[in-house]
Amino acid sequence: MVGVHRGSCHCGGVRFTVRSDPVERTTCDCSLCVKRNAVMVKVPEAALSIDAGEDLLATYQWNSRRAQHHFCRHCGIYVFHRKRAAPDHFGVNLFCLDEFDGEALPLRATEGVGMTLVCDDPRAEWPGPRVAGD
Repeated sequence: MVGVHRGSCHCGGVRFTVRSDPVERTTCDCSLCVKRNAVMVKVPEAALSIDAGEDLLATYQWNSRRAQHHFCRHCGIYVFHRKRAAPDHFGVNLFCLDEFDGEALPLRATEGVGMTLVCDDPRAEWPGPRVAGD
């Protein structure tokens, strides 16, 4: 039986359900994840449903614009993102899952710092190989 895990942003305006049992926690060393101190669980696209507050979601995209980072426009909390390397999956903010104890899950560091920068004018603080116009 697949677990059902409910989650929300800080203000409760964005509420969602994950119908999947995460198998690991992940961190990422890209400049965005480092600054937001993200710890995530990976879930298939079909396993995440937005129950309330879809209109409150704001989206941040940068670099290749493939990844879509969603946060509550009211309280500012990052809730989940569509993954660049696995666009059929979401990375869900572990700390937004209500009453979910992820401490027992193994923690895996993922490498994002070396992902290719494909924008025409990458900022100097964005690490990674530069490829313009790709």
